[in-house]
Amino acid sequence: MAEPRRKPNLVKTKVPMPAQDPQVRIKNFDEVALGYTPEQAVEEARRCLRCKEPRCVQGCPVNVKIPEFIMLIEEGKFLEAYYKILETNNLPAICGRVCPQENQCEKHCLRGEKGEPVAIGRLERFAADYAASCGEPRHEPTNPAPPKGKVAVVGSGPAGLTCAADLAKMGYQVTVFEAFHTPGGVLVYGIPEFRLPKRVVQREIDNLKKLGVEIQTNMVIGKILSVDELFSEGYDAIFIGTGAGLPQFLRIPGENLNGVFSANEFLTRINLMRAYRFPEYDTPIKIGRRVAVIGGGNVAMDAARCALRLGAAKVYIVYRRSEEEMPARREEIHHAREEGVEFKLLTNPVRILGDDNGWVKGLECVTMELGEPDASGRRRPVPKPGSEHCLEVETVIIAIGTTPNPLIANTTPGLELTKFGGIVVDEATGQTSRPGIFAGGDSVTGAATVILAMGAGKRAAKAIDAYLAARR
Repeated sequence: MAEPRRKPNLVKTKVPMPAQDPQVRIKNFDEVALGYTPEQAVEEARRCLRCKEPRCVQGCPVNVKIPEFIMLIEEGKFLEAYYKILETNNLPAICGRVCPQENQCEKHCLRGEKGEPVAIGRLERFAADYAASCGEPRHEPTNPAPPKGKVAVVGSGPAGLTCAADLAKMGYQVTVFEAFHTPGGVLVYGIPEFRLPKRVVQREIDNLKKLGVEIQTNMVIGKILSVDELFSEGYDAIFIGTGAGLPQFLRIPGENLNGVFSANEFLTRINLMRAYRFPEYDTPIKIGRRVAVIGGGNVAMDAARCALRLGAAKVYIVYRRSEEEMPARREEIHHAREEGVEFKLLTNPVRILGDDNGWVKGLECVTMELGEPDASGRRRPVPKPGSEHCLEVETVIIAIGTTPNPLIANTTPGLELTKFGGIVVDEATGQTSRPGIFAGGDSVTGAATVILAMGAGKRAAKAIDAYLAARR
């Protein structure tokens, strides 16, 4: 008897994902989006058209087998869906929460041409969370004895973790060196608990350890040990995935006032050092009643939403272009608005004002208008004459980007760098100007996305394997 013909869900919009009420969540740091139930996941999976030539995979930097895992969810085979994702992606619970799917896999989804694309990220998150709820996901050690070689990975962010996991699966002995006391890189110091719970990051790191990956924390490579000393200790190859942790500033008067933070410091205090739970944790953070966050990316949204949760009565996003040019995820902008963040668009700060005691008391801005596109392809903001005005704020958080920390570059002779301090690599392999040293992620490109960093880690792992195989 023939199986009944499949009837896809032709509703144009995604199955909504339950979330905390905005007025409740601005008083806590718990996760905002609550995830699909099995019934909701199956309903959303039914929206997939099962295209013969799926374009969504082309938009994924780690080539997750998207149609296959969505089909398994539709069939109620949730664990099998998780294992299918794991074939190419070692961090599915993280990617399902923080990847900018709208600009990657979902951007290419055929359903997006006449409605909303399939919620690929939400389904990926569902599969990973379901597997975790069932107990121990399958991560069997694959290292042969003896290992094929010994590789050091510097940095435990998404690029480093991905590279380490892939190399471990290939049979290498891998050690990850992390400068902080907790592994995870930007996943733990940069992204707030309400968007990416730290237990989720820890869970996926624990899964990597089950592959045989060793992680050493409080190891500042370039200070405690140099890259060349790692070679002396017997490592056959080294991957540098140290991210971009050096904040950029506006270079306007008043940036040295009390009450001015880089978003990097502000978020690190909150996320990694748990300042929002002071005095239970030892790190304090002082915040005024009114806060201005300068920038339009995800980091700016994170900082603004954290400021609300710390008790600020008014929080502004100050951005010099229009919302159309904002680099932040649409979902993060939507959540920030829901929570009461006020957007001051086409507004550019020119001076931070201070009181007699050296504390911030205001932010002088000018109104902008958009001119012709610049080198980035976005329309260049131009000041309107006579539009100076002031925002009364006590705290200013600068979230306009970061560059790679120069520590390793300064202590590794022969490592070629770009003008902004990124490590020069062969894009296809991650090979640097030094034999045996590979690099990827934000330390190469400057601040980008988690999934792009993971893609770079995967390419480098493959290239390291080829490099070491040629030497054997």
